Amino acid sequence: MKPASDTELRSRLRAAGLRATLPRVAVLRQLTEAGAPLAHGEVADALAPLGFDRATVYRNLIDLTEAGFARRSDLGDHVWRFELVRGATDHTPAAHPHFVCSECGTVACLPEAAVAVRPSRGAPRALRRKAAVEIQVRGVCDGCA
Repeated sequence: MKPASDTELRSRLRAAGLRATLPRVAVLRQLTEAGAPLAHGEVADALAPLGFDRATVYRNLIDLTEAGFARRSDLGDHVWRFELVRGATDHTPAAHPHFVCSECGTVACLPEAAVAVRPSRGAPRALRRKAAVEIQVRGVCDGCA
């Protein structure tokens, strides 16, 4: 799949009722090109050479989240991470599980089929409504093993 052009990103933003500012397009591009959830600091550091300050990047991440372009997750380390919502079926926080390395803190997206959750008697009702559940797998990544 080819990466979206800036023109396509601007069109998507405008279709959602957002202004297609240069910082907003740059933040959306970072999320589009990322292979895993990104912390605010990671996005800010990547965009610093373009002259965007941390507050501008954060405001745009929140705007993109509120507009449904991104989701925000805390993977247990009190750091909000943002990732692009991909496709029409990917609207829930539990759209796919994440792997968090307990050594280096790296976060990676796992395929949906990697983890299966089956509600059973006595389990919270939220397990039957996947929209209310986030799945995280912790362990040592290949790089730290």
